[in-house]
Amino acid sequence: MPEMQFLVQWPDGHEQSCYSPSLVMHDYLEPGTEYEVAEFVKRTSEALTVASDRVLAKFGMRCTSAAQQMEEIHDVGAGYTSGVVRVLRMSGAELL
Repeated sequence: MPEMQFLVQWPDGHEQSCYSPSLVMHDYLEPGTEYEVAEFVKRTSEALTVASDRVLAKFGMRCTSAAQQMEEIHDVGAGYTSGVVRVLRMSGAELL
């Protein structure tokens, strides 16, 4: 199953490298696009849930890395009351 990395920049300029066990993230985020924090958290949560479901269907268990990444995004997102998250880069299996 192809996996991917995506690099985002939070409203304060902090960059975070994120992981998805599936390329489905391309259906939810666009490189170079800015999303309101709440919208970004919503989109990534939906995408990581779909990705984890795909892992479950293929391997019989959910992806704990997707769950951890979703939790990290929720935690960071909770620290902002406003602002935008910019998707800097998205790539396949290679590291950012």
